Amino acid sequence: MALAAEGPENQAQELFSQGVDALNQGNANLALEKFNATLKLDPELPEAYINRGIALRRLGQYVEAVADFDQALKLAPKSPEALYNRALAYSLSGLYDKAVADYTHALKFAPKDWQIFYNRGNAYLDQNQVKEALADYNQALKLHPQSPEILHNRGLAHLNLGQADQALKDADAVLKLDGNFARAQFVRAQALEKLDRKYDAMAAYRQFLSTGNPEKDRDLMQKALEQLKKLEGKDFSKPASG
Repeated sequence: MALAAEGPENQAQELFSQGVDALNQGNANLALEKFNATLKLDPELPEAYINRGIALRRLGQYVEAVADFDQALKLAPKSPEALYNRALAYSLSGLYDKAVADYTHALKFAPKDWQIFYNRGNAYLDQNQVKEALADYNQALKLHPQSPEILHNRGLAHLNLGQADQALKDADAVLKLDGNFARAQFVRAQALEKLDRKYDAMAAYRQFLSTGNPEKDRDLMQKALEQLKKLEGKDFSKPASG
């Protein structure tokens, strides 16, 4: 949630705008430089603290990011953007209770923001508060229907609650919206396995293995191999005989 500052055009505004552009282009280091310069000229600009916090978070500097969001909230106590972004930093730090508290507070000022519901659901899911996560995903989908990401995570929640049929429906819906959403194949395979549809599950695991990202999905791909090993009775650690 990068913000545009308000006020007259001046040097601080120009630097701030350059920082936002850099952030939107994925250059967090340049953005950080621009926001540092902005705040030297205007240390009372909450939007600059929020955006610098976003840059710091993208650089993995979560403690420093939280400090910037804290400062933004001193200047603008009712800023849902500051609360939302601080919550994201807390989640990335594993501080899920604090994240949930910030998301909940943010909803007082932005009650129809689907991203807040979605990410609070993620924080609940990370704490294994699955029913709470499911409720938030449902609300997020009301506000932002047909979102592959929300449907995928709702499928995970259904799986954790033992609702394999609902998880399968969500995974199928994800793939209908985005056929390249590889992780939905993994959810689909798990749901099919729980529904005792062995061969369909095997096919879904294979599909995931052929489309998953070897770096981002490494852990899930290993799990998929292990499940295929159980289902097929093959030892994938041994080379196939020619």
